[in-house]
Amino acid sequence: MFSRGALGACRASSKVHLAQVSRSLATAAESSASVPLSEGVTEATVAALRPHYKSLLKKRSDDTVVQTGIILNRSPTLTRKPTPFERTYYAYQARIERALHNPLPTEFYFKPGSLLEGIFNREENARERKAWGRPGYKPKTKASAESALGEENESGLLPGEEPPPVLMSRTTEADRKGDVKSLDRKGDRNLYLLVQAKDEAGKDVWRFPQTAVDKEELLHEAVHRELQSPIGLGMDTWVVSRKPVGLYRPPVEPQPYLFFYKAHILAGQVRPDGKSIMDFAWLSKEEIAPRVDENYWDGVKDLLSDL
Repeated sequence: MFSRGALGACRASSKVHLAQVSRSLATAAESSASVPLSEGVTEATVAALRPHYKSLLKKRSDDTVVQTGIILNRSPTLTRKPTPFERTYYAYQARIERALHNPLPTEFYFKPGSLLEGIFNREENARERKAWGRPGYKPKTKASAESALGEENESGLLPGEEPPPVLMSRTTEADRKGDVKSLDRKGDRNLYLLVQAKDEAGKDVWRFPQTAVDKEELLHEAVHRELQSPIGLGMDTWVVSRKPVGLYRPPVEPQPYLFFYKAHILAGQVRPDGKSIMDFAWLSKEEIAPRVDENYWDGVKDLLSDL
């Protein structure tokens, strides 16, 4: 058990600590000199930066225009085509793997002269031809050779073999027609929504969807409000984050703060109302550059994907 003197000392010590904490908070509110500085920050640095911060506070007023822009993205639906270097690399690796692999013991897995053995032998010859330019695979038995070269019907299939699935073309009808409003175009590229609207001077310009931020409204709330407006009622969208991905300040007066947010379209299509939004297009990065203003392009080009 603690003695009466020890308990009294603890109470006195706690009172001293409370007094020191309350006193430090009070002095911090009265003067910034008592606030402990971070490591590496000196009083001279604080004194030098204080006028700069005061000038920024004077410049900012209730007339500051804050806007949010939406970079609405349609992600690729197809795997992109490999570059010539990638094709060469993969072909080289396939030839090495082909040269070092152990042959499959077909007599263990396939019955001699069976349909499955004939299909395997034909596919194996095709793989050899692709790797080395010649069919280097030779069946071990006479029955296997006959099954590999067995009778094929007019479609090139062995008796009882099902036709292989037919792959769809990578070029869609929208690609052939040049329809920039279709989401089916350029399946291997990232597409971004660009709308035609009127700027502050009443001129028709192409830009990303944007809206002004109301007072006491958060930035991401303005983004969701714009996506729930008539332009976005026909779309299912997903906003990636509550934090913006970029800031752009147009060279106009008063100079607004335009914060860009990243979003994805999951389904649906844009519905222009004909008033605030006259037209729209789904464009890749290089297709956006000739449609927008040069200053606007310099501010957003690094936010877009090159693929």
